[in-house]
Amino acid sequence: MTPRSLRAPRPQDTLQAAALDQALQRGVEALLSRQDPAGFWVHELEADATITSEHLLLRRWLGMADEAREAKAIRHLLSLQLPDGGWPIYAHGPANISATVKAYFALKMAGIPATHPALVRACRRVQDLGGITQVNIFTRILLAMFGELDWKGVPCMPVEIMLLPRWFYFNLYEISYWSRTVLVPLLIIFAHRPVRPVPEHARLDELYLVPREEADISFPRDPEFFTWRNFFLVVDRCLRIHDRLVRQPFRQRAIRTAERWMLERMQGEGGLGGIFPAMSNAVVALTCLGYSIDSPEVRRGLASIEALTIETPETFRVQPCLSPIWDTALTISALIDAGLAPDHPALVQAGLWLLDRQTRCPGDWRLKAPGVPPGGWAFQFENEYYPDVDDSAVVLMSLRKIRMPDEEAKTRAVARGLNWILALQGSDGGWGAYDKDNNRLIFNKIPFADHGALMDPSTEDLAGRVLEALGYLGFRTDEPAAARATALIKARQQPDGSWYGRWGVNYLYGTWSVLAGLRSIGEDMSQPYIRKAVAWLFSRQNPDGGGGESCFSYDDSRTAGMGKSTASQTAWALLALLHAGEAAHPAVTRGIQFLQSTQNADGFWDEAVFTGTGFPRVFYLRYHGYCAFFPIWALALYRRSLAETGGGHRSPVVPLRPSGTPR
Repeated sequence: MTPRSLRAPRPQDTLQAAALDQALQRGVEALLSRQDPAGFWVHELEADATITSEHLLLRRWLGMADEAREAKAIRHLLSLQLPDGGWPIYAHGPANISATVKAYFALKMAGIPATHPALVRACRRVQDLGGITQVNIFTRILLAMFGELDWKGVPCMPVEIMLLPRWFYFNLYEISYWSRTVLVPLLIIFAHRPVRPVPEHARLDELYLVPREEADISFPRDPEFFTWRNFFLVVDRCLRIHDRLVRQPFRQRAIRTAERWMLERMQGEGGLGGIFPAMSNAVVALTCLGYSIDSPEVRRGLASIEALTIETPETFRVQPCLSPIWDTALTISALIDAGLAPDHPALVQAGLWLLDRQTRCPGDWRLKAPGVPPGGWAFQFENEYYPDVDDSAVVLMSLRKIRMPDEEAKTRAVARGLNWILALQGSDGGWGAYDKDNNRLIFNKIPFADHGALMDPSTEDLAGRVLEALGYLGFRTDEPAAARATALIKARQQPDGSWYGRWGVNYLYGTWSVLAGLRSIGEDMSQPYIRKAVAWLFSRQNPDGGGGESCFSYDDSRTAGMGKSTASQTAWALLALLHAGEAAHPAVTRGIQFLQSTQNADGFWDEAVFTGTGFPRVFYLRYHGYCAFFPIWALALYRRSLAETGGGHRSPVVPLRPSGTPR
């Protein structure tokens, strides 16, 4: 019998290979055409209606409304409204009370009357959902600033938190980076409790189920006598007593400490924390402290927010942050696997840009990793104080794959990055995104943390990502760091064989991350626990060959891996199966065919749903780049896997335009 690798190719195999090559060619050309002249890639990062609503309200609060932009923002917000009148927190999701109230309020502030059909429907939906008193804490704070909710309905946040020592069980550095950067300016705001009443036409009385003076704005207790939530509600009452009795010199000292902390972290071009909520709170906090709108500090804060805006002739919207380092590193990996030469000028330029973005400042992470030199990468263009493990891992992988003019400089940067990542490995063997052992999950029970995401504990998807990077750098299963991470992964596998995905939706994302990491460090992919994950992936494939999962799987894990097929999630499932050695399986073939059949003429794919995760059950993201580079990566790895097993070929990708000429 003739070995498969020596058989003459059948006509249909040749046709299929040619179609695969063409799909990759289109995708590679599309990605190259999107490269910025500076060397990076960045795609839109879309949030739900809340960020644009908050931006409109912020400008109104500051007295800086732009009517032309507001008209475009109105058009954008109305386009996101559901037929039932509400606004969701992810595409095709149900109405969310907080998102709906914010959008309703923003529209009223912009001059849309309550009698407008869209607002009539929205008002009815808010009432159906329990009224305005059911909104989350961040929405309560926003309403209090405009006088539409009493500040008594906001959890007590004494600014004296800034003075708590590190040895105290609760202190500023025992909560996540994103909570820290959002909370510090909020402490200043709470100390001042500013109120700027809205015009009569923008009042929200109709959103209360009873007259507002009769509304119950307290925080509901758990029915059991003792729970941690009830305990922290008692603490909240004690803090309110402290807030009334604290001496002013002590309070002013705490306010000055918060001010210094905030200003120190606003020095870069990326704004406080590189995320909109922190930037917005910082601007408000500065005005509470007496800074004028024209002061350099406020102007810098507003400039960082302006960088997040997207304006077209028809609409205006605001991104929660920017993702250039993430997009660039993942694009490099997709292009390399697609056959682009490691020293292709476009990749070299991207590599140089990434090297220039390696952090040099010892950020907040140093408090739990003292003595470790900086070496990580952030998510945004600039966020020097807050590099993250996920971005750093994908950057290390991408740099390892490309060939630079100065290989020694690259090697030194990779060594610093590796040293930084290893230093942030937690005591449980995993990694949080930004800090080591940020895992006192009991703090998620305090009233301020009703979003349930105050902390940054180790997660399975991050463990998988780091293992993948370690494998590229020569680590194997017997290395202590890899062994500890693998043990965590095994312990956290779901009963059905999948893994939870904290930073992407959801079990498809987590399972891909883990299997890619295990394969990279040389784990035996025939082991039962891995085959169980493979079987789960097969069981979740849709009849059209694709894969999909709704954000609802964070609410109900029984829906894990279920949903309408999307390009990015199909790619994650395929990447996972390919890493598990299943290139020849018919299910993989069907998945590849799904991607080929749904690719657009421009080389990319359409994807309207949210497949990225900010905070599970609270805030989701639509990475516009996910339906660009992930499907190309899956097609490329499929072609390479077939070639390595003798089941196909690997043709080099030859750019149709002059080599290495970025857009």
